[in-house]
Parts: sequence; C-alpha cells; structure tokens
Amino acid sequence: MSEPGSLIRSRTGRSAAPNFHSFVINELGLGIVTGKFPAGSILPRDAELMDMYGVSRTVLREALKTLEAKGMVEARPKVGTRVAAKNRWAYFDQQVLLWLFEGGFDASLTAHFFSIRRLIEGEAVRLACRNRTADQVRTMYYWVQQMSISRGVSESFALANLELHQIFLTASQNPLMRAALGVVEFTLAAAMPKGEFSDGTSSYYETAILTQRALAQAVEAGDDASAREYLLRILELEEANASANLA
Repeated sequence: MSEPGSLIRSRTGRSAAPNFHSFVINELGLGIVTGKFPAGSILPRDAELMDMYGVSRTVLREALKTLEAKGMVEARPKVGTRVAAKNRWAYFDQQVLLWLFEGGFDASLTAHFFSIRRLIEGEAVRLACRNRTADQVRTMYYWVQQMSISRGVSESFALANLELHQIFLTASQNPLMRAALGVVEFTLAAAMPKGEFSDGTSSYYETAILTQRALAQAVEAGDDASAREYLLRILELEEANASANLA
C-alpha cells in the first residue's frame, strides 16, 4: 500500500521499493494505467501471469482481488478477468494515483485534479476557519517555516507543503476531507520544480511561502473569505508550474 508522500518522492527517484507481495500488484496496476492491458480487455490467464511475474497462484489471486477492490478489474465467470472502464477506477486511492503519476499524466488529467482540489480544499479551509484548534494553528506555522527552510530542495519543500494542507483538511473536522489528501499530493508532485535541487531563489518558492503563510494567518483569524482567496492563488501558482513541467 502506498503511503502519503510516495508520489512526491517518486519525482526524485526515491519511491519506496515494493515488497514481494506488492510487486505483482504494482506491475499489473501500472500496466492497466499505461494501456499495456487496455480497458475492456481480458488479462492473460493465471498461468501466464504467474510465469510473467514469477509469483505463486496465491500471490496472483490476492493481487487481482486488490485491483478489483480498486475498481480496475472485474472477474467474469467463464470469461476471465476483464480490465474495467476508466470511470470505475478509484481515483482517490493512493496506489491508483501513484500508478497514474508513474505512467505519465497529461495536461487534461492534471487540470481535472486541480479542479477537484479547488472544490474540496475550498470547503476545507472554510471549515478550518471555524473549527481549527490552537495546536493546529501552531502546526500550520511550523510547516510554513519548514517550507521556507527547504526552499530550493524540491522534495522537502513539497512534503512540507503536503503536511500543511493535511492540517487544513484535518482542521475542517469533516473526516471525509482527509480522503482527498492523495489528490492534493498528486497536484503538488506535478507542480514540483524539476530536479531534486532547484534554484532556491525561484519566484515559485518565494510566492508559495508568502501565500501559504497568508493562508495560515487567515485560517487562524477565522477569515474564510481571505482564506479561500489565498488558497485559489496557491492553486493557480501550482497549476501554472505543473503546466510548465508538462510543456
């Protein structure tokens, strides 16, 4: 199972190595996302997949059950295992997001994720303005400070950014908001300046830090209108950086 931060770490080549059990899940999931196994097609028979990936039938069947739970395949009696249509995939699932990211995302998909993030985080910061605790406010400023310290180190900067927005989602006190963390991470990973160590004087870093600090201050003050305005500015900045990375 992929943990928060996996997408961001994958940008600098430090994704956690899959264990033996997850290897076949990752291979099949990535194969589905990249079109090696197209939607609507029937996967090769068990014996062929076992030989292809060097795993036992038990491991293979567990992997297929995991993929079925994510909406990516469906078992059909006397037919086999069919790759499900894309509109059935669990797009908020952390592993599915990682496969989409590793498989090569495009501008259209990235725009969809930013659109969803605007809707979800817009409501999250509104609720956070009302429900934040003193401890959460202190933690917000801590992660803004970590972003400032790590400017120019793209992975550390993005991970601190992710932690900050996780606080906003949690402070909303709506437990379903936390499920959107993978979407937030996808967009942050897409927006990361290229290269592990990039120019720390880049306007991207400076603008992001200033705007995130202003967002934290608005949440602390309970000013939901300003909080939403600063959030939209942040998302505009990150989406522009993501588009530039795809160009």
